[in-house]
Amino acid sequence: MEVIFLLIAISLLLAGSFLFLFFKAMKSGQFDDNYTPSVRILFENSTKKSTKKNQPTKPKSYE
Repeated sequence: MEVIFLLIAISLLLAGSFLFLFFKAMKSGQFDDNYTPSVRILFENSTKKSTKKNQPTKPKSYE
C-alpha cells in the first residue's frame, strides 16, 4: 500500500515539473511563430492533378 502512495507522489511531482517547464517555455516565447503567418499568403497550395493511371478502373460488366 505504501508503494502506491510513493508512485502517486512521484507521478504528481513529475507532472508538476513538466507543467512548470511547459509554462516556462510558453513565457519565454519558444512557441511563438511570427514569420510563417505573414508569408503563408505568398505560397500557393498546389494540388496534384489526377491522371488516369492513378484512378481505379471500373470493372467491366458481363451482361
